[in-house]
Amino acid sequence: MKKISLQNLLPFSILLIFAIAAIFVPSLPSFNDAGKYSSADITWMLIATALVFLMTPALAFFYGGMVHRKNILSTMMKSIVATGIVTVVWIIVGYSLCFGDSIGGFIGNPATHFLFKGVASGAPWSLAPSIPLTLFALFQLMFAIITPGLVVGAVAERIRFTSYTVFILLFSLLVYAPIAHWTWHPDGFLFKMGALDFAGGTVVHISAGCAALAGALVLKRRQSHIEQKEIPPANIPYVLIGTGLLWFGWFGFNAGSAGAANALAVSAFATTNTAAASAGLSWMFFDVLRGKKPSVLGFCIGAVVGLVAITPAAGFVAIPQSVFIGFTAAIISNLAVHYKSKSSLDDTLDVFPCHGLGGMVGMLMTGIFATKTVNGAGADGLLYGNASFFLIQVKALGIVVAYSFIVSYLIFKFINLVLPIRVSLEDEEKGLDASQHNEKYGRRPELA
Repeated sequence: MKKISLQNLLPFSILLIFAIAAIFVPSLPSFNDAGKYSSADITWMLIATALVFLMTPALAFFYGGMVHRKNILSTMMKSIVATGIVTVVWIIVGYSLCFGDSIGGFIGNPATHFLFKGVASGAPWSLAPSIPLTLFALFQLMFAIITPGLVVGAVAERIRFTSYTVFILLFSLLVYAPIAHWTWHPDGFLFKMGALDFAGGTVVHISAGCAALAGALVLKRRQSHIEQKEIPPANIPYVLIGTGLLWFGWFGFNAGSAGAANALAVSAFATTNTAAASAGLSWMFFDVLRGKKPSVLGFCIGAVVGLVAITPAAGFVAIPQSVFIGFTAAIISNLAVHYKSKSSLDDTLDVFPCHGLGGMVGMLMTGIFATKTVNGAGADGLLYGNASFFLIQVKALGIVVAYSFIVSYLIFKFINLVLPIRVSLEDEEKGLDASQHNEKYGRRPELA
């Protein structure tokens, strides 16, 4: 029998400890006073939660189709494994850090719902009073799962799998949880400041985009990037499938953030679809304007950028303005991708130009186009004479960008001190499917 190393023993042992500890968490009655809940709202939020979950495998297809054939499975696996790691972390302490009793407006008390204590029997979340707290917690879990999965695209084809799993853990605790608490907890300091982020422009996309930039800088360039080798996408139909499923799942992402089956959910659903359509066309037509041919990749990437940009604004802006938001975000990200391609930055799948900048554009557009006509709990934006709210959005954006980039950069540097973060040149040439997982796209390597 092969000798077991401490590095291999540690993750299993930690999981075992918490699995045993979970046995002794007392069971309490679920959903006390069920009469106060709305069956329609519960039904919609269950569907929305499942839709957001679908976005993680959708992202795996989206990213997997764009990398080299020898790295498809490793890229997809790094997104999918977040469903396991983040779910367990969320049950243990993640939910408490995001939505537990606030400590100074910066982080939730980890003891509030440690190992999900009291969630099933707890009072509903104050901003979602018509659904059980457990359902609210599960809906929020799906956001926490997909966020580190977004970073995969920037570090694909050269990061070790074990190192990335450590990144998922540390990012969830040190970056995602604080920003979620600041933004979405009523006692969070960005929430109290008046910053608006309906469904995750800062919490998900800016945090992931800035972490992606940090990861690309720490990992440095792939050999193929240094040699300026053109790597064609492995499977464009995968990208198309991933885009369709992301678009579909995003209806749960944005419309579900209304927290109920109501008119606001309908409005967010409509703005989401409109911005995605506008951005897909904008990217494709802008490519044609610059002398390229209309492409599947262009429309797909543009549509995803539109979905990213409308995310913070979905429940605060009207449907007509969402056309402009998608149109503008696609052009900005398209130009950013173009200029990035001429630089030495090796963000493999353009996560920062698309998700990072897309989220920033969305936050600024929220500051311009938000209107209380759509959401009375929101604010009027710059277009409606409220310059102070626009400045609040700019300030919140700057805080999240600085925090997520600096802390993510330090996380990647720390991991590199503890574990080798990058595969060897030999393994990079061989491909991460074989070197990291002993698998190949379509068949196992020993059968090749």
